[in-house]
Amino acid sequence: MFLASIILFLTVLFSGSLVHFFPQQNQKWLKLILAFSGAYLFTLTIIHVLPDVLVEAPNPHAVGYYILAGFFLQLILEMFSHGIEHGHMHHHEQQTDTIPYLLLFSLMVHSFLEGSILVQGGEQPGHHHHVSSGNFYRILAGIAIHHIPAAFALMSILVSRLRNFRKAFFYLSFFAIASPLGLWFSNYVLHDQVQTGTVYTVLTGLVAGNFLHISTTILFETSPEHQFNRRKLLATLAGVLLSLLSDWL
Repeated sequence: MFLASIILFLTVLFSGSLVHFFPQQNQKWLKLILAFSGAYLFTLTIIHVLPDVLVEAPNPHAVGYYILAGFFLQLILEMFSHGIEHGHMHHHEQQTDTIPYLLLFSLMVHSFLEGSILVQGGEQPGHHHHVSSGNFYRILAGIAIHHIPAAFALMSILVSRLRNFRKAFFYLSFFAIASPLGLWFSNYVLHDQVQTGTVYTVLTGLVAGNFLHISTTILFETSPEHQFNRRKLLATLAGVLLSLLSDWL
């Protein structure tokens, strides 16, 4: 759990720090990462997250309601985050000392939920092995990859508004800590409820809906007007293949 927390935390900080070295106006590399992460996340949701939650659910038909709730919850969150979850940046932010608290809060809720499904089953009788060791790290990788463009976009907005890299980096750390907090909350604070009740089913259904919304939005936005782009297509296929490869190994 500690290693997973460190990976999630440092991925956000490292990705945000790239703003200091890469021009924000040149987003070609970011769009390729978005295409890759969207394809990886979509494939991961279809072949791992959804099967896991359906197998564990006492009432599989109820899972659909949780997925729908997660899908539309993400739609609501994006009213405040302005699509940072899928790499949206606004380069004409006015310099101001006002911190975008609603934006940060919505991203933290989204990230906290993602971390909350990283639960490994206990060894005690009656406890479910919700996420196998292999799936745990596959989902961890999917969340970390997804956070790369999100952290870069958030840091770009914070730097544009605050004109102070250190101050922006401080607020980025709130986003960085959200997923680890979700992970620790599920594994320790809600350990018994997650292991023996329907909490895991609800959380995973919500996150699956989140993932479906974000990944499909990314895939549609990386191909505006259905124009062919070889590099984006290759990045998308790479994301799908890597997710499938992790399943076959």
